[in-house]
Amino acid sequence: MATPLVPVSLPTWAWERADVRQALRGRDVAAVFRYVQQYSGASQARIAAAVGMTQARVNEIINRRREVSRLDVYERIADGLNMPDDARHLLGLAAGRERRSGGAAFDLAAFPEVVRVYSAQASAKEEIQQQVRTAKELDVLAVRGLGLVGLNDSMLRPHLVRQNGGLRVRVLLLNPEAPALALRAAEIGESAESLAGGVRLAEARLRELAGICDIEVYRYGMLPTWRLIRADSTLFVGAFDAGWEGHESATYKVMHTPHGPLFRGFQRMFEAMAAGAERTV
Repeated sequence: MATPLVPVSLPTWAWERADVRQALRGRDVAAVFRYVQQYSGASQARIAAAVGMTQARVNEIINRRREVSRLDVYERIADGLNMPDDARHLLGLAAGRERRSGGAAFDLAAFPEVVRVYSAQASAKEEIQQQVRTAKELDVLAVRGLGLVGLNDSMLRPHLVRQNGGLRVRVLLLNPEAPALALRAAEIGESAESLAGGVRLAEARLRELAGICDIEVYRYGMLPTWRLIRADSTLFVGAFDAGWEGHESATYKVMHTPHGPLFRGFQRMFEAMAAGAERTV
């Protein structure tokens, strides 16, 4: 009787690392196996048992004396390493058969670009800061942005100025003179004067960075729907709605994938809004 295969499990964050995702895109199984060893502590024998190979074969692959080329072997590796659907897509495979429970909004099998869901921005704070800390591009779509970039103790402001530069920042804020601002103020139970004052304060504080940071600030005029933070190929998305502010919304971590529409769609929306907005900084 054949011994049943027991998958190796990696922490969720390991599949989200840029180095692991690059190895998956390149179908570099040698690198994938090494990362599995590094992030799960699994031995070559344990990996071999999980993916239906001999230890000698795993050793040959890790040391690049043998390559994987057959689709069924990739499938076996994906199953044996318990890859999430986003990782399977990067490897060029279809999603797994099992679907996650927890409601439609948390069904990550249906949305392979969405790799994590946070209950609110506060839960994602450390992850967002970590991504921004090493990013080369940062896009922010907000209403007034004080909690994100406008004040000294804002979540992202300490990471906007770097000793060696290298970060391009674009911030879209709601035009304090647009009719949409009064509508948004009414939605959250705030006076239009107070909300407009917050936008102007954020602009003034961001203008202070213009000489020491590659920053552009724009005013858009439409009623906001999405709140975006993009750090290179990682996007954090929340929603504006009546009764709550964007940072109170569930926050979705969206990764760029070769075939996924979400990241590209949100990025296209941001570019279109920037193109039609008034630049103030």
